[in-house]
Amino acid sequence: MTLSPAVTDFAPALVVLPGPRAAVADAAGAQALRAPDARDLFETQPVLLAHAAMTARRLGLHAPPRSPRIFDALELFAFVRPARFAAPSAAGLALAMGMAEPKGAEAQAAALRTVCVALLAELAATPEPSREEALAVAETLQRGGWAWGSAVVGALRSAPVGNAFRSSGLDVWTRISEWEAEAPPGEAGSKPLEPAKAAERLAELLARSGLVEPRPSQAEYAAEAAWSFQPREREGEPRFTLAEAGTGVGKTLAYLAPASLWAEANAGAVWVSTYTRALQRQIERESRSLFPDEKTRAKKAVVRKGRENYLCLLNFQEQVNAAQLGAGDLVGMGLTARWARASRDGDMTGGDFPAWLPTLFAVSPAAAASAANLVDRRGECIHAGCAHYRACFVEKAIRGSRRADIVIANHALVMTQAAFDGARAARGSKADTETSLLKRIVFDEGHHLFDAADSAFSAALSGAEAAEMRRWIRGPEGRGRRGRGLEARLMDVLGGSEEAKGALMDASRAAAALPGEGWSGRIAPPNGEVNPIGPIEHFLVAVLEQLRARSAPSEVGMECAARPALDLVRQTAREASAALAGVEAPLLALARRLEDLLDAEAATLGPSEKARIEGALRGLDKRARMTLPAWRSMLRAIDEDAEDDPDFVDWFDATFLYGRVVDAACRRHWVDPTEPLTNAVIAPAHGVLVTSATLTDPTLDDPFALAEMRTGAARLPERPKTMKLASPFDYAANARALVVTDVGRDDPRQVAAAMRELFLAAGGGGLGLFTAIRRLKAVHERIAAPLADKGLALYAQHVDPLEVGALVDIFRAEEDACLLGTDAVRDGVDVPGRSLRLLVFDRVPWPRPDLLHKARRARFGNKSYDDAVARARIAQAFGRLIRRADDKGVFVMLDASSPSRLFSSLPEGVELKRVSLVEAIEEVAGFLP
Repeated sequence: MTLSPAVTDFAPALVVLPGPRAAVADAAGAQALRAPDARDLFETQPVLLAHAAMTARRLGLHAPPRSPRIFDALELFAFVRPARFAAPSAAGLALAMGMAEPKGAEAQAAALRTVCVALLAELAATPEPSREEALAVAETLQRGGWAWGSAVVGALRSAPVGNAFRSSGLDVWTRISEWEAEAPPGEAGSKPLEPAKAAERLAELLARSGLVEPRPSQAEYAAEAAWSFQPREREGEPRFTLAEAGTGVGKTLAYLAPASLWAEANAGAVWVSTYTRALQRQIERESRSLFPDEKTRAKKAVVRKGRENYLCLLNFQEQVNAAQLGAGDLVGMGLTARWARASRDGDMTGGDFPAWLPTLFAVSPAAAASAANLVDRRGECIHAGCAHYRACFVEKAIRGSRRADIVIANHALVMTQAAFDGARAARGSKADTETSLLKRIVFDEGHHLFDAADSAFSAALSGAEAAEMRRWIRGPEGRGRRGRGLEARLMDVLGGSEEAKGALMDASRAAAALPGEGWSGRIAPPNGEVNPIGPIEHFLVAVLEQLRARSAPSEVGMECAARPALDLVRQTAREASAALAGVEAPLLALARRLEDLLDAEAATLGPSEKARIEGALRGLDKRARMTLPAWRSMLRAIDEDAEDDPDFVDWFDATFLYGRVVDAACRRHWVDPTEPLTNAVIAPAHGVLVTSATLTDPTLDDPFALAEMRTGAARLPERPKTMKLASPFDYAANARALVVTDVGRDDPRQVAAAMRELFLAAGGGGLGLFTAIRRLKAVHERIAAPLADKGLALYAQHVDPLEVGALVDIFRAEEDACLLGTDAVRDGVDVPGRSLRLLVFDRVPWPRPDLLHKARRARFGNKSYDDAVARARIAQAFGRLIRRADDKGVFVMLDASSPSRLFSSLPEGVELKRVSLVEAIEEVAGFLP
């Protein structure tokens, strides 16, 4: 199989590395290319590349629209191998195809041609899911002008084709398997679990995984963790365990062993909750040792996220129809259709969807085949009223979690669902079947529990949130906008209930007081001539007045205390509260009428109508009984200029984008969010295991004291069981920790020079962590070219047009690449091996001294609390450096003022050295192979 002439003869492969450093490869071979020549080739000639937008950025150009002359190999990969992983670069594609990593621009350009030849040959031989379906999609995209259309159609027609499809092939909703209804599972049992059995199960799992090397600490963990799976003795007192297990202990399999035993014995589900999407998928992979058979694992170990993560087939159908009429991204929709047919569960955020796909070319955000357009973010689901209800990925995940042994969720979902169900139950409403089964919970990445609770149990009245409320009630009001308002979702199921219809219409009229289309440009226009419409927009304009009077703009926005409020703020808060009350009352009336309808017509309502009403009630409960009362409570406190509640922090803030205000908000957070966390999640559970590699603080008399406070354990009647297991790795031999004493942390040139020389000394594999985006960009600008001169590619969050996960994928794939990032990178990196061998902080990661942190600092220990937060962040970052027994790594802090006490949580055996930059460079070069 060979490439079509359109690709081989007229489209040389172009690779542009950061710097930029370019190379081109054709049938005659590969050679370096000057940047101006690469720019000319990219702009005027047919070209084969990997990630068009990234290539353009490196050449100083804007992302191009799709063009018949630009062959992006990533699109070809997405067509041929849907729902399969590849890091979005030439090297990443080569590795995904089983090739050795090509290093340098010339090698990558040559590899890119080889990759495309192999992909087309694979497509010709074994197209998925069938030749006929793949051909139908390919011909549709060819008619739409897809650059790869001719080559892909040619490959598919190189073998006999069966009966032709009668559709475009994009109507995947007709071919996705449907879920089947089953009887409710009932309550889980309370059979006890023997610790010895947990250790035995662990041994079985290790044997299935081929891990025969004994790890006594892992067996100890499994046996001790079994305590949290014993029957509880009193209501409100779960068996709570805090378990710190150093990197390399193998805690995932260690807690899955007792969890799986308990689930089998008691016919219930254990919920394993994580903070990051990456760990959710990692745990799902580890569950293969529990359930080696793929079909069994799909039923027994279910990854569960909020509905805003899954492809909505109705949204997809609408976007496909628009694209086929020329009003959308037809190629993107076709490639997404290929993915949807192959996807394990329809997860578009952290699942098997290629998140880089919508970023390859310049496509209108409203038309892109992205999660923003294709998931149910808008709360408009019509449930059983949807034609695709029985194929719905969300419904499959919900039903799967009710039958699974292991539900792999995330902290945000667990908390928001538990809070929602708790609020409904308090009013006598039926709790959601899924989260009412939340009896046994493992919180992995437990050091993030406090932050997750802080986010889940907070309230924010902003322009964006209020506009979303209006859209949810009234539906889209702008031209060409998609979606459905309450009337469209409910009117046909209200039957003859005039009271319900009246409440629905009243709510729709009242919602006109909320911000409508163009609200941001009215409250903060570039020319400064504000023109607010309605009481909420007037309130936000007043908030901005107070912010400008009392705070200084920062890199990302402004903030100030909500009270004492300006007279204008108090007056507009009163009017805004009245407007919100006008929305809340008819929504509550509608909810009561719907509840009455479910009761009065229980014998005649069909399953579809009943499901639609129950779905609407869930949305009404969330907004009319939780969100709107919270907003009005904040506004009432401002209007009355009430004394500060010691349990809450209220403040105003403004969000900046490209240097100008785009939104304003009034926010309320708990000072200690473990109070609602305990009430909604911890106390109702029967057993809770909170685990992490960084839970303890060695500077405290009781190392677990801070963890008890930050996880809610301190609020329970009995102290938790605690367990601390050290890492088996030899850190003394394999790791170094350095503080550089002669670099001025406030001088971007010095920081950039230091990071450049350290990355060069390590030969790449360096991760630079920053506490401010501005400093990250300044360093990137100074060091990208010098690193490229030495053959090292540099990637950067907030610079490269990729989301964090894709950047980390590239960093992991390219062994000598370097990466710059902020907190999101620090928390999301799992890069074993040589790809991460040097970690450099630009300065101590102190907590940002905002109003919320100041309140917590005063509550939890002042200076010692600051130290604890920074110490934990340093320990978490260091833990990313050594992921396997044979890893070697160097940790560097470029902040001479770093107190030694902040490094006390580093693993035993790691000696902290204070050195000059020259000494640090020599240490890195001499220590790393």
